[in-house]
Amino acid sequence: MMVVPEGVASSDFKAALSEFRQVVGSDWVFDSEEDVALYRDDYSPVKGQPAERLASAAVAPQSTEEVQAVVRIANRYRIPLYAISTGRNLGYGGAAPAASGTVVLDLKRMNRVLKIDEDRCFALVEPGVSYFDLYRHIQERKLKLWIDCPDPGWGSLIGNALDRGCGYTMPHLRNHWEARAGMEVVLANGEVLRTGMGAMPGAGSWQDYRNGYGPIVDGLFSQSNMGIVTKMGFWLAPEPQGYRACTINFSRYADIHALIKTLNLVENGRLFSGMPYLSSPLLNSYMTPASLGMEKMERPEPSPTAEHLALIAAAKVGYSPELEAYGLKHKIAYWSLRIGFYGPAEVTAAQWAAVKSLFAAIPGATAEDGIDVTLPLTPESREIIHEAELGIPSLKIFQLITRNAANPAGSAGHIGFSPVIPRTGEALIEINRVLGPILAEMQTGWSSGFLMPHLYWERSFVCIIGLLLSEDPDANHKTIELYRALVTTAAKHGWGEYRTPVMFQDFVAATYAFGDGAMLRFQETIKDAVDPNGILSPGRYGIWPKAGREANKQRALDFARGAK
Repeated sequence: MMVVPEGVASSDFKAALSEFRQVVGSDWVFDSEEDVALYRDDYSPVKGQPAERLASAAVAPQSTEEVQAVVRIANRYRIPLYAISTGRNLGYGGAAPAASGTVVLDLKRMNRVLKIDEDRCFALVEPGVSYFDLYRHIQERKLKLWIDCPDPGWGSLIGNALDRGCGYTMPHLRNHWEARAGMEVVLANGEVLRTGMGAMPGAGSWQDYRNGYGPIVDGLFSQSNMGIVTKMGFWLAPEPQGYRACTINFSRYADIHALIKTLNLVENGRLFSGMPYLSSPLLNSYMTPASLGMEKMERPEPSPTAEHLALIAAAKVGYSPELEAYGLKHKIAYWSLRIGFYGPAEVTAAQWAAVKSLFAAIPGATAEDGIDVTLPLTPESREIIHEAELGIPSLKIFQLITRNAANPAGSAGHIGFSPVIPRTGEALIEINRVLGPILAEMQTGWSSGFLMPHLYWERSFVCIIGLLLSEDPDANHKTIELYRALVTTAAKHGWGEYRTPVMFQDFVAATYAFGDGAMLRFQETIKDAVDPNGILSPGRYGIWPKAGREANKQRALDFARGAK
């Protein structure tokens, strides 16, 4: 049965859909039950339950002008619109709206690469352009350019950047929001705004200098509902001459402090430019591309013996003298740091030598030369490389959450808990001390191992925990309880989520509570000013329209707090 937008008369809803059809064509307005079902969140933890967020209809414009027309119609009838790019933000809400009854504004037909410049290393794209699309566009034209892509590669460049996603190449590109270079935005009143140099008619530097003049407003459109982004520029990279990936191993638990301090020194000093990975072979906690199934494993890690597993289980916050002694005896590294380098062989060799010399100050540290390939890749070298580290999109990430040796039952999806913590050894040990017992008690299959951080960003850690879902509502309810416990406990220690599934966005927004919630009040003030009728993506990232704000926030918070 169709869900009509809250507070909208059925006659007004039908009239608005009719006018949408006049703008985009009858084939591109979807209101049948079968069509609207395609906009459900495939990874919803409450699928088929009253709390599931469901769209009322969908409309798919093909141009900025059509988006403007749809927005103006929605304003007249007070029809809420939830903008998506390709709708593949799995684990964070997918194509489903934050508020049931919202009409999904599907932008995937806007799929043109509008401009690409090999010399100035940028592209200007529409929301429906995926990483696969842009990669093919570059390859077909034989351009010597690299994109930076996340896992998986079928998502939208614009959608991922607006949600502040990340990738695997150079640090100034793998933070996708920071790699933006000018935006075009349709506002709630139907006007079009261009940020940065795009605000000056005829400026040729829109994708070169993103700051423009006066207050920088780009951030208002990231993780928000202040406007609909219809064009966005991205900085790209020239294809380097080679790629080198090397590893440094450390033998003692206490080395984690000096390891991270030295890592910060060499990365902030730009002595390497690739993606670092931190693992613990001794704790059987791996974060390398090979161990994650992203590249061929030349030397498979040996399975831990029964004695080794027992020592891991008995360790406290990843440590015991007996475990450390076992590692020293059997030459198993406590910590392993993999670092990537891009550029000519003589340059990366010199960088690697400099990095090794700095890490050599840590007693017992040993280095492994690892991978060294020239570019472009040969078919043989491509097999031993994590493709995303060379700007090649794929869908390999899904093998980690489907049925496999580590997860023989498979799953019905996942939701992500991803707190940001300081990049220090103390913070890493503390988050394990605090969250480890919660995970061990509540999450089936989580061992007493060590939670390793991801190093997508240069100056912070993010600890990404994928909580698997099933077809069992009771099991999923336990996952919701676990998510609530993790968010609440992390917030007490100052560890905040960097992005969040739609179902929990109000809950997480409430944890950013400095000044008695001054940030959210400020965001709501801007929302009321730029979208007085509250039609743009109500509820996204906890920002609700003035009408019904408190009731909607309370309803969302009640769900996130674990109510069935």
